[in-house]
Amino acid sequence: MPESIKNAQPKPTIQNRHALTLNNSETLRSAFFISDGTAITAETLGRSILSQFASVPFETRVLPYVDSIERAEEAVEQINLAYQRDGLLPLVFDTIVSNEIREKVNSAQACNLDMYEGLIGRIADEIGIEPDGHSGHAHDRVDSETYKSRIDAVHFALDNDDGARTRHYDMADIILVGVSRSGKTPTSLYLALQFGIRAANYPLTEDDLYDNQLPKSLREHKDKLFGLMIDTDRLVRIRHERRANSRYSSYQQVQQEQRAIQGIYITHGIPSIDVSEMSVEEIATRILQMTGLKRRIG
Repeated sequence: MPESIKNAQPKPTIQNRHALTLNNSETLRSAFFISDGTAITAETLGRSILSQFASVPFETRVLPYVDSIERAEEAVEQINLAYQRDGLLPLVFDTIVSNEIREKVNSAQACNLDMYEGLIGRIADEIGIEPDGHSGHAHDRVDSETYKSRIDAVHFALDNDDGARTRHYDMADIILVGVSRSGKTPTSLYLALQFGIRAANYPLTEDDLYDNQLPKSLREHKDKLFGLMIDTDRLVRIRHERRANSRYSSYQQVQQEQRAIQGIYITHGIPSIDVSEMSVEEIATRILQMTGLKRRIG
């Protein structure tokens, strides 16, 4: 990013996050994800749409809880400053329910992309009932058992992370296995938090790999095992960040481990996927699809 653009960035008055998509192009485009709630929906859908334009460098900002005219005015100020800085209309993805607040946000110098208005209007026309027009109902209706299931699953994933404990594997829905730093922990936590899946994970050590054997604690639950594979070059880079210039992060060591664990997956009939180019969201969804595990929430 040119130095002049860096220095011109406005100081935010609403909580936001910046994430610049790196690209050689010099044309920077601002994008805002705005909501009167957490902005998770606006950000998730917005980023999914922006991913279709990989050649464009976007600077994104998340503005949650824009739930009053005052906060809407602050958002408009930030959007207009981005327009003045970039010379291009920012893209604004919003999931604001209030017509008054949304109209204030839409007064900004931007390309406004309301993600609720069109859908809610079409549904209202179809079912013949006007929407309530209030935000936060989704959270009001969260079932207490669903919430408890999610929290219990997260605690299970934390308690059974990295093979620290194995005595509760009979309670696991799935046990992720793989070499060190192959993405087992974040995937386990995502499965728990997003889907209520009780996921444990176990790192296969050198002894396990070179003997082509599963540890006893895993053999007893072989039907729950699911393997993660990752590209050798990528794994070397990840390990180098953790322990540079060591045997652990050497290309030869990583390559040997990769070959050995692939042999274990084949020998013991363990389903597996290559996660090298996948986000944690994609990994979790593929696992559910391949195993047939049912979501406990959502």
